[in-house]
Amino acid sequence: MPKCRLGRPTHIRLTRESGSVSIRPMAKARKAAAGSSSHSKSSGHGQSKSQKKKPLGQAPPPQRGGVELVDPRVQAQLKTYDEALALFHQQKFAKAKQELEEVLKGPSKELADRARMHLKIAEQRMKPSQEKNPHTAEEHYQRGVAMMNIGRWDDARESLDKARKAAPKADHIHYALAALDCLTGEADSALANLKVAIQLRPENRYHARNDEDFAFLQEDPRFTELLYPEKDGLAS
Repeated sequence: MPKCRLGRPTHIRLTRESGSVSIRPMAKARKAAAGSSSHSKSSGHGQSKSQKKKPLGQAPPPQRGGVELVDPRVQAQLKTYDEALALFHQQKFAKAKQELEEVLKGPSKELADRARMHLKIAEQRMKPSQEKNPHTAEEHYQRGVAMMNIGRWDDARESLDKARKAAPKADHIHYALAALDCLTGEADSALANLKVAIQLRPENRYHARNDEDFAFLQEDPRFTELLYPEKDGLAS
């Protein structure tokens, strides 16, 4: 049998050549793919940077008691309401009424509704109860404050004196008498009544510091000693 010479078929060689030829475009394709991937990475990195720069979201507007405080007009309305409320709690209903009426002109309906409620109460307490005679200490006190608010000093003193006689340990009555004394220019009596009011309730010392009814005593050193005893202690 004749021996067959085993040799590599030529198509294998061609395949290698074709394979070698086909490698180059693949390399180009890989380079292109690498370039596109690097481009996508850079673009993705740029997008991530741009995304980082974007704000996460607006914070909710500040509120107080359900009233948004973004509008500066609302902030001014709230400030007026706070001042009116302070006057209301100090039984200065005439001044509180003026401030509450200003609150009604503001843009916030919530604040206007609250002001309207306090305004009704202030108007009721300002009415002098001439049709009925006060009997209790609190009734005399309420009438005395109402008289103070409309500038009827003599009637106010009469009612407050009766209230003090009926309730000698009621600090708010002594405090009101001290304020009345200041309004009528009686410094000694004002200091005496204020001292009793502070002895009965020490918090009255801090109320008097910010109470404009006591402006008459601002230059009196006795008033300073009474309201700021810590300064006297430091000096000694």
